[in-house]
Amino acid sequence: MGGATIKDVAAAAGVGIATVSRVMSGSGPVSEATRRRVLAAAETLEYRPSALGRGLKTRRTGAIGLLVPDITDPFSAELAAGVLACARAQGCHVVLDATGEDPDVEAELLERLAEQRVEGVIAVPVRRDPRPWEALTRLGPAVVFAGRTVPGLPSAPCVLADEAGGVRSVVEYLAGLGHRRVAFLGGRGADGPAVREEAFRATLAALGLAVEEDLFARARPTADSAFAAAASLFQRRPDLTAVVAGGHRLGEAAVLAARELTLRVPADVSIAIVEDVPWSELCDPPLTAVAHPARDLGYRACELLLRASAGGAARAPGRPVVLATELMVRASCGPVTGSMRTGRPR
Repeated sequence: MGGATIKDVAAAAGVGIATVSRVMSGSGPVSEATRRRVLAAAETLEYRPSALGRGLKTRRTGAIGLLVPDITDPFSAELAAGVLACARAQGCHVVLDATGEDPDVEAELLERLAEQRVEGVIAVPVRRDPRPWEALTRLGPAVVFAGRTVPGLPSAPCVLADEAGGVRSVVEYLAGLGHRRVAFLGGRGADGPAVREEAFRATLAALGLAVEEDLFARARPTADSAFAAAASLFQRRPDLTAVVAGGHRLGEAAVLAARELTLRVPADVSIAIVEDVPWSELCDPPLTAVAHPARDLGYRACELLLRASAGGAARAPGRPVVLATELMVRASCGPVTGSMRTGRPR
């Protein structure tokens, strides 16, 4: 039939509109016989309550805000897929937007989500300043961070990948192949060394390998900057034997720069990336990579958020959910050869 209104259901069940509303919302006293009569009438008439109407009455929308850096990024896309899967299973819908790694855009989007009265927000945060997040939670929405945290909010629920474990696994793998001059290609920002670079340094030190500043290169978040940083690294240190790229875009730049400089992978240089992406397996040779559980991160973050928005404890303060990463060993890394030990002429 379709198109039935609450008035139609009330007339068919022989009750008032208020009674139908109480049955549909699950609030207020209604006898079991009346409840069954109303539900039967609603089913016969194919009546569906208006989500907008419910939101206006209860000031709850059933919506979840999701903020990611870039919707075209494979990690963000997988994380969003996990959030969507969980939200749909619980009858919620997701309002998705991208910050572009811009803190001002992030602040604006937080204000918009608050105006839309979302149940909560899942975010891969940009800002290290906790104040915009504190302002949001004071308005009611719960907040759960995924993939990153905001340092000033140690008690905020979060779901993280084991970044340190992932980086450690790839550096230990390269060291086991005999590599001693391993370079790191990372991002550049105002907030100091990234988590992955810190883990890289700590692993070198734990293995008794020298931490040489000349083997670190940092790039801005553009393809041109990443390529320039990778090429400069190869040319500056012709004796390096392996590179760990701290992200898939940086890994792409390392591969392209090696090809431009006619370096053979892995005969001349081994390359590994932190963040496995579909094209990693399509490279020639396929790239060794640290795989992140992006979809699981999104799903678990959504579970925490729904629990928190329902009034439950999302997670004990200071105890994030940490999911394991996995080292995918492929053909882009090989053992150190004699020529690699002495350096290659450019």
